[in-house]
Amino acid sequence: MPPLATAAAQPFMVQAVVLIVAAAVIAYLSYRIGLVPIVGFLLAGAVIGPHALGLVKDPELVNQAAEIGVMLLLFTIGIEFSLDKLASLKTLIFGGGGLQVVLTSLATMLLLRLGGVPWQAGLFTGFLVALSSTAITLKLLADRGESDTAWGQVALGLLIFQDLAVVVMVLLVPMLGGQLGSTADIVIALTKALAIIAIVLMVARRVMPPLLERVARTCSPELFLLAVVAICFGTAWLTSLAGVSLSLGAFLAGLVVSESRFSQHAFGEIMPLEILFSAMFFVSVGMLLDGPFVLAHLPLVLLAVAVVLVLKVLVTTGAALALGYPLSVAAASAFVIAQIGEFSFVLARAGESAGLFPAGRADAGGPTFIAASVLLMVISPQLAAIASSVSRRLDRRRVVREAERVMDADRGEPVSVALSDHVIVAGYGAAARHLVRVLRGSGIPFVITTLNPGGAREAEAEQLLVLRGDAGRQLTLTRAGIERARVVVIADDDLPTTYRVSAVARTLAPGARILTRTRYMSEIASLKEAGSDHVVSEELESIVGLFSEVLRTYKVDAADIESHEESIRGGGYAALLPSEDAAKPAPAGHTGHLLDTTRTVTLTTTSTACSHLDQSHPVKPASSGCAECLRIGSSWVHLRICMICGNVGCCDSSPNRHATAHYHASGHPIMRSGEPEETWGWCYVDQIEL
Repeated sequence: MPPLATAAAQPFMVQAVVLIVAAAVIAYLSYRIGLVPIVGFLLAGAVIGPHALGLVKDPELVNQAAEIGVMLLLFTIGIEFSLDKLASLKTLIFGGGGLQVVLTSLATMLLLRLGGVPWQAGLFTGFLVALSSTAITLKLLADRGESDTAWGQVALGLLIFQDLAVVVMVLLVPMLGGQLGSTADIVIALTKALAIIAIVLMVARRVMPPLLERVARTCSPELFLLAVVAICFGTAWLTSLAGVSLSLGAFLAGLVVSESRFSQHAFGEIMPLEILFSAMFFVSVGMLLDGPFVLAHLPLVLLAVAVVLVLKVLVTTGAALALGYPLSVAAASAFVIAQIGEFSFVLARAGESAGLFPAGRADAGGPTFIAASVLLMVISPQLAAIASSVSRRLDRRRVVREAERVMDADRGEPVSVALSDHVIVAGYGAAARHLVRVLRGSGIPFVITTLNPGGAREAEAEQLLVLRGDAGRQLTLTRAGIERARVVVIADDDLPTTYRVSAVARTLAPGARILTRTRYMSEIASLKEAGSDHVVSEELESIVGLFSEVLRTYKVDAADIESHEESIRGGGYAALLPSEDAAKPAPAGHTGHLLDTTRTVTLTTTSTACSHLDQSHPVKPASSGCAECLRIGSSWVHLRICMICGNVGCCDSSPNRHATAHYHASGHPIMRSGEPEETWGWCYVDQIEL
């Protein structure tokens, strides 16, 4: 019987241990300084790679594990989709994706031709630039909860086409390098790929649901996991026979599983494997980075990064605009896929075999391309954040312009309903119907505005006061008595419509209370900027409902539950996340209490001996306990509140004296006690009690 650890196996084990430990440690350190794990994995690869410490001697082993990681990542993403959703993107995939790839490739070729690079090498470089990282983009969108946004869907459609285009690009590379190949070869290969994809999708509808049903009935988690992995790898291998990338095959396998009612079960089983192997993918990419080359040619690398970034953003934005998407969606999708993809490295190796190099430079082309690609991957989280910000800002501007246009078109002398101190219900969907029943039963006057003829007829049949018209137009709101209304409720399901109605209503009635609803918490801030006084988020309310029910089960006092609910609604997720001071429980052993961060604290004194009182003003506590103690897991005795910025620190009787430390660090002189029934303050400069 062979020994458990042979001499041949030991080098592999050493490298595997180095890789995993380095990835874990550097990813943790990156997290501590505010970087996302993906960046940590890339940095880990750069540190242990052959161009730095050289701890991993056989990069090919890492590359093989990385390929499995990409497959599992796209498999899990495919599970969360459906064939119906994919079918709805067909125009975007082939229309927008085709435009993006072709225009990016040609634009890159033309730029390089200006520098004297042959068109063959220029077009090859264009292929490399046109491809984006499916793994990174979809991972970032999933982590940020933005996969279902309009621009997230556009990014997905473009990425799917890019993965399909790799098949053609690989076949074109030998032709560009002067080797054998023909148009017929390309047509045949593409036909084979589409045929394989069609077969896979047919299996998804007919074969996979009953198959997974049989496996699940065994109630064996081991068997179910093996079956899911077999589907992933088997489908990927089958599609690879037609020249389609393994990762695209794995995505199709996920779509196959998504048609089964056990798709979420499969998702949960495969997730731990996906996390491990996808980490290896990002590490393997980082290992390609040649640090000494980057330092020696930093201006060239940064120029390449800037050119690629600007080119891809402009071309991708234009491709999406050509399909009729608004600028906010087009620009956001462009930023999120502005990096260079993992398949570009595969294509670069194929080009090298055919005598083709990035920018036609055999000496510096390859290292510069790799350095620029890795740097773009490193800043991908920032690009995703920019995409989200750009989308929100452009949406708000579009809404305001539309509101102004509509208001200008509606100037006139409209006839108003004879109501005052009433509620205007904009829209007549399911939520509005429930609200109207309550208003009617409570005797509160209201008027409904709707563009839906069916909804209007239904309301009129119940003898309700209805105005047929767009609540986003000045004429409709004026007829509804907006200047005399107390409350405007916008219960529309369409977010842009909600923005527009809020903006118009706020302009016409600055004193009215505007209430809106939305699905996601991320949209609350922008709706408030548009004019809403209060936004009800379905996402947030579901969380509030869950934890409130748990507290009721444990017989927590109703007043305490209500206080917690107000705190959560006021602070959003910040009040729930352990990384936020406001939500952290008090450390074990503390003898103080927690503050209500929703209440304003004031300092009232008649002292004339202190010359710094003019700096004091009402504040809300920035955290429910001592901010520094909560961060380090320490304890406190009493709490003190800075009356300049709201910082909460512990008293001088506490082990760390963070209130006094805050004064020395910030120079804020006035604080007050945060203890119940205590209203005294203290001036650190004058050393007197207030």
